[in-house]
Amino acid sequence: MTTPSVLPAQNLAKHGAIVVGSGLAGLSAASQLVAHNVPVHLLERSAKPGGNSMKASSGINGAPTHYQSVSDDAFYADTVKSAGKAMAAMTAHREKLIATLTNSSSAAITWLVDNKGIDLSKVAQLGGHSFPRTHRGAGQTPPGASIVTTLLKSLQGSPLFQLQTSCTVIKVLKTGTQITGVEYSCDNGEKKELHGPVIFAAGGFAGDAEGMLAQYRPDLAGYPSTNDPRPGTQPLLTSIGAQLLDMDLVQVHPTGFIDPANPASPLKFLAAEILRGEGGLLLLDGKRFIDELETRENVTNAIIAHPQTSTTPRQWTVQLVLDEGVYNAAKSHIDFYLWKKLMKKATISELGTGALESIRQFVDAASGKSVDPLHRTAFANWTLTDPTAESMVYVGTVTPVVHFTMGGVLINEKAEVLKAGEEKIEGLWAAGEVTGGVHGGNRLGGSSLLECVVFGRIAGDQCAEYVKKSGVA
Repeated sequence: MTTPSVLPAQNLAKHGAIVVGSGLAGLSAASQLVAHNVPVHLLERSAKPGGNSMKASSGINGAPTHYQSVSDDAFYADTVKSAGKAMAAMTAHREKLIATLTNSSSAAITWLVDNKGIDLSKVAQLGGHSFPRTHRGAGQTPPGASIVTTLLKSLQGSPLFQLQTSCTVIKVLKTGTQITGVEYSCDNGEKKELHGPVIFAAGGFAGDAEGMLAQYRPDLAGYPSTNDPRPGTQPLLTSIGAQLLDMDLVQVHPTGFIDPANPASPLKFLAAEILRGEGGLLLLDGKRFIDELETRENVTNAIIAHPQTSTTPRQWTVQLVLDEGVYNAAKSHIDFYLWKKLMKKATISELGTGALESIRQFVDAASGKSVDPLHRTAFANWTLTDPTAESMVYVGTVTPVVHFTMGGVLINEKAEVLKAGEEKIEGLWAAGEVTGGVHGGNRLGGSSLLECVVFGRIAGDQCAEYVKKSGVA
């Protein structure tokens, strides 16, 4: 990576803002700060920027947008419904966060498309959504990688931006009631300080299997994960008074690929929800068992109601089946999975006893000949109409995987980090998976990237205003 020309580090420390984490939330915050002419020093603990946002493959939600073919005013209601029982606690606060997320979604898509030049012209319907509203590009690059690399390239072209990788924040600095910077350590063990207001966007704790995940959800011990193993960062914020919310609410994604070459690996590659959204179906012991477009929580629960097929790690054997129509609609994803040998082409006869009859029932429902007994109503791009034992399909083996943590530090609709009594902590904002309260008991697919853009931009705007009011920019 080419290092951009930057202001001297000491000037950044004295006259700019600090962003912790280089995923989409951090990059969105940094983009807004730079747009307000505020210098940014971004700290990333990994060797490469992008975080888990780089892996996001299903898309980003937005409604209404001019890419949608239907009128969609149900995004807020779908999100509240997906949040489930969590809405019973701190209801008014959650409603403000969800309203901010959904009401800002159209503007988020517009910003990415019109301001940043990112293609988000394809729209699909994912599980838990009443309408197609999850946007991605028409090309080969997955949406997470496309958005992250575009924002990063734009930032690297600014002299106001400095990125530092392979450094870990170990302490948030506080003077009186005000956050005044961070202390961090480098790979060589050297410790340094940066001073200024802080935006925390360091992600969740789904990869902290032996630490925070074990503390808050011991029942998930032994599950594989889509997240790289690394500690959660919320304790850095609770140490300076931040309040936590929903820490026991962890999303287990129903479909992580079991790699035939290494089936016992605890780190799984996500089988993107777009595969089911574009018409894919799930088989367990040769039979469909749930509407594949149900929420992630419901699909996962339907899978784990069956006996495990492995204990180390804990996993189930579920077949994800796609036809040629689904392949053409999600070609960039499926070609990648085929290249990784996570999926393969096979005849229906190779799927086992009962698979042909299950697929025939699915086809009848998709073509309108019958009502789906599992109540699925949207079949997207499935085109196979007369399946036989020798019909070719695309298949991969999947299992539930720990994927996303809904809990984290409490923020308000201005992305300000709150302590007990909902009093804000001066000079501190947070966005993305490090926060809690936005998703409740279940995050809708496509809303993680959206959350990062919406609250990352808000955090950047609020921090820029704070910097300017403080007279340090």
